[in-house]
Amino acid sequence: MTQTPFETAVADRVDAMVDACVRCGKCVEVCPVTDAAGMAAAEPVAVITGVLDILRTGDGPQAARQWASTCVLSGECIKACDYGVNPRFLLAMARSKMTRATNDAPTMRRRGVEAFRHQTQGVNVLARMQLDEQALDRLGQTGRKLTERPDEMPPDFVFYTGCNVLKTPHIALLALDVMDALGVTYKVMGGPSHCCGVHQLRAGDTETFGRVGTNTLDKLAQAKNVLSWCPSCHVQYTEITIPAIEATRGSKPFEMTPFMRFLASRIDDLKPLLRERVDMRIALHRHPGIHGAMEAAEQVLRAVPGIEIVELNQPAVGLQANNLRAMPALWRELQLKELEAARAAGVDAIVAVYHSDHRELCAHERDWPFQILNVLEIVGASMGISEADDFKRLKMMQDADAIVADCADLMGQHGIDAATARAVVAEAMLGEQPVPLAKR
Repeated sequence: MTQTPFETAVADRVDAMVDACVRCGKCVEVCPVTDAAGMAAAEPVAVITGVLDILRTGDGPQAARQWASTCVLSGECIKACDYGVNPRFLLAMARSKMTRATNDAPTMRRRGVEAFRHQTQGVNVLARMQLDEQALDRLGQTGRKLTERPDEMPPDFVFYTGCNVLKTPHIALLALDVMDALGVTYKVMGGPSHCCGVHQLRAGDTETFGRVGTNTLDKLAQAKNVLSWCPSCHVQYTEITIPAIEATRGSKPFEMTPFMRFLASRIDDLKPLLRERVDMRIALHRHPGIHGAMEAAEQVLRAVPGIEIVELNQPAVGLQANNLRAMPALWRELQLKELEAARAAGVDAIVAVYHSDHRELCAHERDWPFQILNVLEIVGASMGISEADDFKRLKMMQDADAIVADCADLMGQHGIDAATARAVVAEAMLGEQPVPLAKR
């Protein structure tokens, strides 16, 4: 099968890293999930050698296949490599290679389309059960651009939401509120019409992945600086799509910066806006996959008057909560131990950065003696800014019919039927609960 220029660029990058890898095994040694993945007895050198075999042939020893399949994108492997190799990128390509080795092109394309459509429905329905037309437009979700003026100068930044943060839209709206207060100009892009292509990559359809990712990249390139919210989108672009485009076009289209790191870089401008005390003892829910993001979040929180950060001394694993689905038993264990540690420490809140963490944790506020908040809610409280967390309010109802009834007016405005809403709520809201709530 003939490769597209994008696929060729990705393949060339894989080959270069395969050649650069010295098979020392350090990336396997530092991985936080090898024991939970049943690989405690596997020899690290043999595992990484097997991954390289998969990249060459589509097949390799079971331990290597297991490591690739259970990667939760913590990124510790990247820090451990002394030779410029990105093992996380290689594991993503190994998973794709294994998928392509056992599926034909029509099957992979169909699976990618189905996954995309499934996510699109969840995002669109949950966002519209919480937001009116004006708020949706502010987040770039109407296509009407009511909040843009045609005479505006090019923005300082494009704020790239990704897709799933729109299920918890108060987080994205708070990010815009903070940028407004800082006086930076921006254009919002995101949602299903600006997909990063992750579903196509997971399905093994690398041709469509390249096309989808490139189309969105060209839209984002309206500014030379893009602020990313979603860590999954950030990894897709910075580790796969942007390097491939740079190789094929000869230049880098833009710089992409995680929003937390951007906010920390503006800490001197932010501090004068943090006027109100927020007297709370909080624990920061951490995932280390994006370099510097958790450190930036901590720096921002420490700038808020009255905030005390309590260390729970729990493992920080994975890119975000969603990625731990590859290890369900570990996923539940980590969340439960953190909840228990927070209760023992007597904190007022567990504060998360990413939207997927908020979705999974927020309903526990009903049963545990602390709040579940997003970092931007803390920042906003100090700035005198707030956005209603309707997702948490609705999820704590724990009743799909009650949730649908509560959102009837907005559903009517957006033309969402009750049966569709009920199905989405049951799966994409109530179904995301790795640690069950207390029975009532």
